[in-house]
Amino acid sequence: MLAVSNLTVDFGSRVSGSLRAVDDVSFSLGSGEILGLVGESGSGKSTVGRCAIGLLSPSSGSVRLLGESLPVVRRTVARGGKLRRLRQRCGIVFQDPGSSLDPRMTIEECVAEPLIIARAGDRAARSARVAELLESVRLDPAVRGRYPHELSGGQRQRISIARALALRPELLVADEPTSALDVSVQATVLDLLLDLQAELGFACLFITHDLAVVSFLAHRVAVMRSGKMVETGERDQVLFAPADDYTRRLVASAPVPDPVEQRQRRAERLTLQSAGLEPGLEQGAAS
Repeated sequence: MLAVSNLTVDFGSRVSGSLRAVDDVSFSLGSGEILGLVGESGSGKSTVGRCAIGLLSPSSGSVRLLGESLPVVRRTVARGGKLRRLRQRCGIVFQDPGSSLDPRMTIEECVAEPLIIARAGDRAARSARVAELLESVRLDPAVRGRYPHELSGGQRQRISIARALALRPELLVADEPTSALDVSVQATVLDLLLDLQAELGFACLFITHDLAVVSFLAHRVAVMRSGKMVETGERDQVLFAPADDYTRRLVASAPVPDPVEQRQRRAERLTLQSAGLEPGLEQGAAS
């Protein structure tokens, strides 16, 4: 479904200098597979996700999407009929549904937008498809006439998922889709994603900083740090027997339910950090 090879992305200009956001990253994603792309904020994981579906073009490297090479135009967004056809076979869920849904459009208009752009069916067929999609994300089709601000955060994110699935994609890119939600709502959205993935069989690149989320739904895990890929492998291997020292520290920083053990682990990390033996991890990187 997706093959990223030696991907490099630089931002900046000749005047201000350049920043390497992604440095020689390679990975692949198979049909029906969920790959968890994990890293701290600023690690480059969202940039990789945008390159994967042509929202951003890399400085170097290549991306094969659904078996075809993406057209690359340096420093600009790739365009063209080929890219449009490939994108119609993909879906994307952004982090904040409040900003990714147009507040001036009704829920029906938001969900139907991909269908309209792809010229899929007539108005009656699109209306029926919207009702089907709303039911698939466990929402009453009666919400179709409401506006995004009238719904809760969890409901808006389910609307975003419904829109992403409108064209029955073969690949779904989910960029931190639960980070703006509270824990109980996160669980509902994750359960929904797993059910839909099992039913529809799409491949999923799931981008997150949350190791608990990855352990719940990913088949494989890829870990990024400062723009580089530090480790990839099966979920249990990466989370329970990591090969890279950074991954081990990332896993060790994840909170545990036992408050006594959690205090002990925190004290040990602070001791190591004060001795200069363990660089600090960004707060929330393994929440």
